[in-house]
Amino acid sequence: QVQLVESGGGLVQPGGSLRLSCAASGRIFSINLMAWYRQAPGKERELVAEMSRDDYRKYADPVKGRFTISRDFAKKMVYLQMNSLKPEDTAVYYCFGNIRSDYPNVGFSNYWGQGTQVTVSS
Repeated sequence: QVQLVESGGGLVQPGGSLRLSCAASGRIFSINLMAWYRQAPGKERELVAEMSRDDYRKYADPVKGRFTISRDFAKKMVYLQMNSLKPEDTAVYYCFGNIRSDYPNVGFSNYWGQGTQVTVSS
């Protein structure tokens, strides 16, 4: 099985920056896609950014130009650099992966991290 663990969240002032990290562990055979989602209180979980195996990147409109997703698959890590943070960025941020494990060897499956809180406030 595969586990994803996020870190790097916290409290920052508007205009500040944070870098979130997601560490993957377990029996990882291949990674198809990694992504970051977020969910604010009372709202639906939404896609923030994603990166495919061929390095194609996609961002949600509200974060374009401010957030950057990057990865190091060899180190089993994915990152989200967040700059110029706004109060509306406040949410729990979740790491997501479409990953194939070599045990059990049943093809690609979806995995979620436990989430890390990001609060942007004065």
